[in-house]
Amino acid sequence: MSSSYFWPTRRPLVIGVAGGSGSGKTTITEAIIDVVAPATVTRVQHDAYYRHRDDLTFEERTKVNYDHPHSLETSLMVEHVRTLMDGETAELPIYDFATHLRTGETESVKAADVVLVEGILVFSEPALRDLMDLRVFVDTDADLRLARRLRRDVEERGRSVPSVLDQWEATVRPMHLEFVEPSRRHADVIIPEGYNDRAVQMLKAMLRDVLGRR
Repeated sequence: MSSSYFWPTRRPLVIGVAGGSGSGKTTITEAIIDVVAPATVTRVQHDAYYRHRDDLTFEERTKVNYDHPHSLETSLMVEHVRTLMDGETAELPIYDFATHLRTGETESVKAADVVLVEGILVFSEPALRDLMDLRVFVDTDADLRLARRLRRDVEERGRSVPSVLDQWEATVRPMHLEFVEPSRRHADVIIPEGYNDRAVQMLKAMLRDVLGRR
């Protein structure tokens, strides 16, 4: 890909990182942050934008399909990314995965040289996808993604093993096949195997070149 693809010079460079649940998006994001330094970086994660469904009981909220695009307030995320692109501070929501509700507090995020937009569904939303200057898809086998998600949800989100497996079978896998996997066609760069060193080094070299020209 030619560096002429990156047209913005006076606003933040917006990079999208997508892939299935447990694919290794965070690892790729950290690799990007590593090469971007000393330029400043802001991360905006899609899963902070789950809708605040306080109209439902806790039991009802546990049954919501959180892997469907409708479960996310993407329009608010688009607004916040645009705010950052304009060089202003955005107030991002904070979501509590244990209660399936927003906390009511926000995180003040300042504009930066690079804005990283991360989430499983960020390429499936045209309004969000169109804001990105570079789209990176992390492609990982389902068995590895399941193992990573199981570990994360049990250790970090207080979930039980059976509940994680039930959700995987009921919504995560079918929504991945319906929405996440097809969105791969919108990627500019695909990182195979969750972390492929050659692909990551190519991505880093590309970013060094682009940032060096700005």
